Amino acid sequence: MISAKEIAARVEALAREIRVAFAGTDKLVVVGLLRGSFVFIADLVREIDLPLEVDFLEVSSYGNAMESSREVRVLKDLRGEIAGRDVLVVEDIVDTGFTLTHVLAFLDAKKPARLETIALLDKPSRREVEIRATWTGFEIPDEFVVGYGIDYAQRNRNLPFIGKVRFTG
Repeated sequence: MISAKEIAARVEALAREIRVAFAGTDKLVVVGLLRGSFVFIADLVREIDLPLEVDFLEVSSYGNAMESSREVRVLKDLRGEIAGRDVLVVEDIVDTGFTLTHVLAFLDAKKPARLETIALLDKPSRREVEIRATWTGFEIPDEFVVGYGIDYAQRNRNLPFIGKVRFTG
């Protein structure tokens, strides 16, 4: 669906936009949403030429299912403080919008100076909550996808591209 080469070029372009948007900050914290964003965040932060810290938040609304439960649970909180800091939340995919909405409310309560979001993938046709990431890598149709950190039942995260899951039988 999206090749490794296309992803690399888009990550580089997004990093340029982020460098401009956060130019002059010395308080940037890049927060990856585990587990799906780990490949994206690794590639992204290597391209952002700014002083930054990386932290992770683990949330769950899927488990091993294909459909969101719409119940978002925080499984692992941040290790560091974000009060008064600029925060960039890195999400793998915005689908229904429930996870990102919950995460932003959770992080906003910690009083960051600025709170922005980036999503590798966006499925606007699935949106149930009105939300958009500040930056988006690719808009995709309503397909179940894997690769580049995104899984199905903990498999296929290691694929270097984004592919559609095909179900047979």
